[in-house]
Amino acid sequence: MSFLPKAELLTLEELDRMCSTFIGMGVEKLRITGGEPLVRKGIMTFFEGMARHLQSGGLRELTLTTNGSQLRKYAADLAACGVRRINVSLDTLDDAKFAKITRWGRLAQVLDGIAAAKEAGLRVKINVVALKGFNEDELFTLTDWCAAEDHDLTFIEVMPMGDLGNEDRLDQYWSLKDLRARLSERFTVTELTERTGGPARYVRLEETGQKLGFITPLTHNFCESCNRVRLTCTGELYMCLGQEDMADLRAPLRASADNAVLESAIRAAILRKPKGHDFDYSRQRTDGQMTRHMSHTGG
Repeated sequence: MSFLPKAELLTLEELDRMCSTFIGMGVEKLRITGGEPLVRKGIMTFFEGMARHLQSGGLRELTLTTNGSQLRKYAADLAACGVRRINVSLDTLDDAKFAKITRWGRLAQVLDGIAAAKEAGLRVKINVVALKGFNEDELFTLTDWCAAEDHDLTFIEVMPMGDLGNEDRLDQYWSLKDLRARLSERFTVTELTERTGGPARYVRLEETGQKLGFITPLTHNFCESCNRVRLTCTGELYMCLGQEDMADLRAPLRASADNAVLESAIRAAILRKPKGHDFDYSRQRTDGQMTRHMSHTGG
């Protein structure tokens, strides 16, 4: 990964103005993602700023997706800002495999951070990317651990994003249809009608009472219910995770102190939101592949 010049990044003040503009136009849910959002210097001032929209009722929910490494430091502060639930990306509970897949590897630090989040009263959801040959053998380990810790759990199919010269996503692809069938061998799996406006579909494991989510961009396209857009730290708005089309919002933001130009650019971008992505592994190749990494648009 190469890091961007500082001038290209939106400042925290610009991010506040950008998000406040979206909220003023009707956006009710805001999720902060990365990379890892909590390593950005001064990030809590941004959360403190967004808290005013929770207090006014303009924003219904403020959440974040994190790798958990900084939660021991920030969990209580996040709760004080009005964050009520978080997603933690965690694909394995094995120390060695964790070190390999994250490249920095301190599983104990992440588990301690998750414990800190619980202590602060935050609801934790664990996001697991299903990876063939990597965490297939941990399906029940992860499920049982989440049941014991009272964490929600969502499984995600691996998407063809980033440079595939080093990692063959096709070889990694583990269909959640198969994963769910394996769960059904041990649990009674009941379909839930719950929808959040996001990509997940939910089930309940009757024996444990757990709620599980499945995000299935390959085996079950969810685009018809998607109401999300993604804003990068440089002000690019991606209307779909699985399409290259984006709108530059940094230029209109910086062009005028008045938000009229920015609002016009946002409206024009939303009108271009596509019907869906083109991810496809069915022909034994990674059709619909995105060249940008997941960290570019946020995980």
